[in-house]
Amino acid sequence: MKKRYLFNDLLKYLDHKNALIITGMRQVGKTTLMKQLFDKVDGPKLWYDFENPLDLLHFENINYDAIYEVLKNESGVGDKRLFVFIDEIQNFPEITKIIKYLIDKYNVKFIVTGSSNYYLKNLFPESLSGRKFLFVLQPLSFSEYLFFNDKIEFNEHSKELKLKSSYSLLEYKKYEADYQIYLDYGGFPEVVTTADSSTKKLILKNIFASFFEKDIKVLSDIKDIRELRDLILMLVPRTGNILDVTKLSNELEINRVKIYGYLELLQGVFFIKLIPKYSKSIDRTVAGGRKVYFADTGLLNIIGKVNDGQLFENAVANQLSYYGDLFYYNKRSISEIDFILNKDIAFEVKLKSSPGDLKKLGKNAAELGLNRYYLISKNFSETDRTVFPMFL
Repeated sequence: MKKRYLFNDLLKYLDHKNALIITGMRQVGKTTLMKQLFDKVDGPKLWYDFENPLDLLHFENINYDAIYEVLKNESGVGDKRLFVFIDEIQNFPEITKIIKYLIDKYNVKFIVTGSSNYYLKNLFPESLSGRKFLFVLQPLSFSEYLFFNDKIEFNEHSKELKLKSSYSLLEYKKYEADYQIYLDYGGFPEVVTTADSSTKKLILKNIFASFFEKDIKVLSDIKDIRELRDLILMLVPRTGNILDVTKLSNELEINRVKIYGYLELLQGVFFIKLIPKYSKSIDRTVAGGRKVYFADTGLLNIIGKVNDGQLFENAVANQLSYYGDLFYYNKRSISEIDFILNKDIAFEVKLKSSPGDLKKLGKNAAELGLNRYYLISKNFSETDRTVFPMFL
């Protein structure tokens, strides 16, 4: 079973006292990743799935010491440290208090998954501050896509984006066809490892359906699912654009407060990304319109249709987000920059870059005091400072 790049990061903290929390969208491989960690533990360990009511019984006693005795007897832990793996913790919110108690008193190591950041924020209150490390598992990056399809050897993902000064046409052509498939079908592991295109689409439809059946109907208190569905459909043609919540409110006939709530929910369950406007002032990054992108281009293509430029820009947004925080810049529609990574590197996304694009980007970046700037081109170009998405 192939391992995600995040596996090695998690492995570093397997002996640390803190609980490891793995979150992310459904079907990105959280359970598989946790099973791989389970296999690495050489010692007393237990596995529980909180979608199974019988597994929940182990943690429903109000006496937390009694819970530990049950776990101890099941594992035969003796004097060794006990490792407890729990899948889908959002189904039992009370578990946070138990985790805190068993970490503090018995040094139990917890490795858990939860499918929604929106709810995990509430599941892990201040009482667990200093006792958890939270990791987000995203759909496969393009290099992971290549690795899962045996096109490259394992190449541990670096937290720092490494940008080459130039690429040859031969290098570009080597992965051009694969990148188009990645654009069309996205990075869900089951989709990536499925060869047939019609089956890929069927899997993506099931993922979308599961999103409504699990994350929305079960976890939220939304009364009218149709409102949320219609909002998602309205967001598709707005991919890569600055959201105007007032227009959305008028077109959907839903009040603005509810629209904001839906957007926060969609971002919280990792369905969309909302990118704020760049500002050197911390406060201003939370004000004004945000640009919207979908968490997976395959999912975006199943929900609706966007043009080639929008689809490519969405893929780049997802790829760059592996390396840190993204912002965009817009000054009265006169000068704009598609992405600013970690308030340090400016990127402009083009289907094919040109010297004119580079000159304009350099001028806009200089206005913000940014010395590092690059064009990201889908098609091959020999323009200076041009990088290609398959190497991000």
